[in-house]
Amino acid sequence: MQPTFILALDQGTTSSRSLLIDAQGQVYASAQAEFEQLYPQPGWVEHRPEDLWNTQWQTAQTALNKAGIGAKLIAGIGIANQRETTLVWDKKTGEPVYNAIVWQDRRTSDFCDQLKADAGTSETIQTRTGLVIDAYFSASKIRWILNEVEGARERAERGELAFGTVETWLVWKLSNGQRHVTDASNASRTMLFNIHSLAWDEELCRLFDIPLSLLPEIVDNSGSIAQAEVFEHPIPISGMAGDQQAALFGQQCFAPGMVKNTYGTGCFMLMNTGSTAVQSKNSLLTTVGWRRDGETTYALEGSVFIGGAGVQWLRDELKIIDESFEVEALAREVESTDGVFVVPAFAGLGAPHWNPHARGCIFGMTRGTGRPQIARAVLESIAFQSMDVLEAMRDDSGVDLTAIRVDGGAAENDLLMQFQADVMNLSVVRPTNSESTALGAAFLAGLGVGFWKDEAHLAECWGEQKRFSPTTERTEIDHGIQEWHRAVRATSVWADDRNNT
Repeated sequence: MQPTFILALDQGTTSSRSLLIDAQGQVYASAQAEFEQLYPQPGWVEHRPEDLWNTQWQTAQTALNKAGIGAKLIAGIGIANQRETTLVWDKKTGEPVYNAIVWQDRRTSDFCDQLKADAGTSETIQTRTGLVIDAYFSASKIRWILNEVEGARERAERGELAFGTVETWLVWKLSNGQRHVTDASNASRTMLFNIHSLAWDEELCRLFDIPLSLLPEIVDNSGSIAQAEVFEHPIPISGMAGDQQAALFGQQCFAPGMVKNTYGTGCFMLMNTGSTAVQSKNSLLTTVGWRRDGETTYALEGSVFIGGAGVQWLRDELKIIDESFEVEALAREVESTDGVFVVPAFAGLGAPHWNPHARGCIFGMTRGTGRPQIARAVLESIAFQSMDVLEAMRDDSGVDLTAIRVDGGAAENDLLMQFQADVMNLSVVRPTNSESTALGAAFLAGLGVGFWKDEAHLAECWGEQKRFSPTTERTEIDHGIQEWHRAVRATSVWADDRNNT
């Protein structure tokens, strides 16, 4: 019997998901499992490596069981993963030396500030990696583990340890420790990868004091990557990409100038720039979109650290909603925020501000401020942050955008999507299948094993579900934008003045 599905593994920041994708790009079966977030100290965020693997493996098994099929019907496995999250483990035993340090973690901010103080170092890193110096990326996290975990540096220098972002860890586990690899898109998020030579940069490794032996082999995003040996029948792992590059591919933004925005834990906007690595003058990131058959597609990216996580904050910490989906109905109880603005800088401010010391603030509250105003302000903050990224992207690229494609959990929120169209003053297009990240991983895997012939063959797998066009009068919107920028400035003043108390 011919294989009829691609298994997409979507390993995210708060949950692991597994989806069976058929030849029409439809989800045939899926499973999801959340795992615990660890906060050992303020600003620190960790995951247990075994939780990442166990939930991913369990959901894969559950999806196959739901579909009533075995591994022989899987043509290939595609992996999409939370990026930058850093793991180090023993090459022989597979035992992690420390918890996974999550991309949101800020423990290395002071070290990054020291690096940023040297203009030459900042320029070298941005020119070679396309990244701005920030604790967000993997390099400073690796350095912290090697320096702070007893014996780790000595073991690394003896070649006994392996570093990986989450896809590397999953491939290691799936292949029973046979393959230590990463793909070009994930490598470009480490701050150790030269996006022009497409290789690990030895000078940057010396700067961060990281042995080259620690680093994985770099492979294309589609093709022969590894064999998953843990199923009853071996399955090729034939596609792999960081979640946001996977979503760009899943949204079929194959032409230069096309843009997608994903509304997940954070918000991530990417623009395909083709074969040109556009260097940003507005503190956006230049990143590898994907590499197929040796050909590299680049992207501009703006990262918002707190998107849907702001809604989770309303649910878990403020407890003003019981379930995340309730936020839209609560926000619709009022016509506006009544002048309330939330700057959800719980993990610092990302692009284009890049202030790791910023913290969340609420402005404009009165005695009449209640749950609906705060809920609406959190939703609007997601749109405002994405708007700031889009304006920077327009300026860097010179492209006059008329539409963006959207995906992710919060993209299902009509109130948010309409407000997003209004503040960006362009059309926001939501696809019929919102599983863009999983689809991207599946498309890369399917192309890698011939399940789909080429990119043109994938066109039938994408359709428009709803389009949101600007409707609100501009004077009102422009005033809100000005007030948002005032709130961001106030947040930055609070952060920058922290040493003068």
